Amino acid sequence: MQPTTTTASIVKHFSSIKDPRINRKKLHKLDDIFFITLCAVICGANDWVSIEMFGNAKKAWFTEVLGLEHGIPSHDTFGNVFAMIDTEQFSQCFSNWSADLANLSGGEIIAIDGKCLRRSMDTASKKAAIYMVSAWASENQLVLGQQKVDEKSNEITAIPKLLMRLDMTGAVVTMDAMGCQTKVAEQIMTQGGDYMLSLKGNQGNLHKDVKLFFESENTCPAIGHESYDGGHGRIETRTVRASADIDWLKRLHPQWLGLKSIVAVTAKRECPGNTTEETRYFISSLDATNPKRLGQVIRAHWGIENNLHWVLDYAFDEDSQRTRAGHSDANMAIIRHVALNLVKAETTAKVGIKNKRLKAGWDEHYLLKVMLGGGN
Repeated sequence: MQPTTTTASIVKHFSSIKDPRINRKKLHKLDDIFFITLCAVICGANDWVSIEMFGNAKKAWFTEVLGLEHGIPSHDTFGNVFAMIDTEQFSQCFSNWSADLANLSGGEIIAIDGKCLRRSMDTASKKAAIYMVSAWASENQLVLGQQKVDEKSNEITAIPKLLMRLDMTGAVVTMDAMGCQTKVAEQIMTQGGDYMLSLKGNQGNLHKDVKLFFESENTCPAIGHESYDGGHGRIETRTVRASADIDWLKRLHPQWLGLKSIVAVTAKRECPGNTTEETRYFISSLDATNPKRLGQVIRAHWGIENNLHWVLDYAFDEDSQRTRAGHSDANMAIIRHVALNLVKAETTAKVGIKNKRLKAGWDEHYLLKVMLGGGN
């Protein structure tokens, strides 16, 4: 395998991004800047200075792989370029690449959730911290896409834009109460997917009607599925109840396209000296014949917290990142998602994310494997 073939496997997906620089300042190719940045982030670099340092430490290797004519860009060049790159176009390229990388099967659970980049806030320029809404494929363990939330808006406006980038044919899309919107449900159905949406007080009478149904002795369905989990002195019992007997609900709330079932999940946690119980309610376009599957779909949603958001903070130290200028905060969030997908897709090293990143920094042959996306 020649190094030059490696660059095409990832860079080609992002080659359509418009170069924001004026011609007389294009000393370094945009593809080279992207490639060096991605390699550096995979190997542990977290800011522009460390990306430049990594590039210089691997200068001979990058020159061989990329055929550099002007050496490694300065940290100012890295920062300025990513501050100017159009985030919408970058996100679209990412989603196209992820679709090629992933092998989504029917029934894939796609969790949608938002995350705040806490240190992206800049008090001096009165810039608020940004939110990124991400789509996570539970089975494939990959980020499928992301959308930056507009500064003067919220996740509700970002979700439809993100969904438009996804191929959700045959998939089940899960969201918390923020995404429980009639237009969101309609969009998911129109694009060929199913939905499982969490209900809270923001849906007013819908939440109240579903809650009353499950609390009533006359209408409450029998237990559909019960599962147990324990450890560290804690026992958790999860009870799933589901019903498709909801013609009355559809008459009251006819605007919900594809609505087939309502679900209640009760989690009872028993710890020494303390027992708590919580019931959460959901609406879904899935039928109610398999409560065990419904419970699995609901539980899989929280995988985006454990397997994406937590990993970004623990392994990539995302909450400490202070890139703020222009679009650099959102664009670097996308770079971290690219890096995470590549590291997860490489399966020959049987170690965790942090150690894979260390190995890539030490071993250039392994870094090439990671950059190929799957360890081929």
